[in-house]
Amino acid sequence: MAIKVRALDANGVKTADFTLNEAIFDAAAVPQLLHDVVKMQLANRRQGTASTRTRADVRGGGRKPWKQKGTGRARAGTRRSPLWRGGGTVFGPKPRSYSYAVPRQVRAAALRAALSEKVRAGQFMVLDSLSLEDPSTKAFKALLEKLGVAGRALIITERVERDDATSKSCRNLPYLTLLPTEGLNVYDILRHDILIMTKNAVSVVEEAWKP
Repeated sequence: MAIKVRALDANGVKTADFTLNEAIFDAAAVPQLLHDVVKMQLANRRQGTASTRTRADVRGGGRKPWKQKGTGRARAGTRRSPLWRGGGTVFGPKPRSYSYAVPRQVRAAALRAALSEKVRAGQFMVLDSLSLEDPSTKAFKALLEKLGVAGRALIITERVERDDATSKSCRNLPYLTLLPTEGLNVYDILRHDILIMTKNAVSVVEEAWKP
């Protein structure tokens, strides 16, 4: 059975029914795959710049604080000991990479599952096209209101140029994310309330992520 959704113009008026590829937009829900891919994405976004000083990095400790025996105090070999105030840290974090990868087939299956969930939940919208002649946050906000978009929205277009009118119009809307088709990912799909794609973007995604 073909999946059909409404295609809308810039005024929020239905232009025609748009048919979606079942293999991409009607895939089975697999929560474990979604979890695995989101976990990978969040790990890959970690900076990994946390750093602590070990006993080799802190100042002091050039000589033994006091002799080994006869003082009545515990034995001490260096002021840089982790037991001392100002001493080094044991097994503290050091700069490292937290990134790892899951197989492409897993990422593809998770992406298809996420897209399908949006369609089934009625949180998916197709636009004929998306372009503005001049940068205007106010005009873009009015466009979203015409489309009936409320909450956080993810907009996927075939191409995103940093300095074009559409990109500039989106920058001051904190609840809106604009991505090109190659930037489509599971985490952003799940964390937004509604997914909006242009017709061209849908065609690119169907070709890129087909089983």
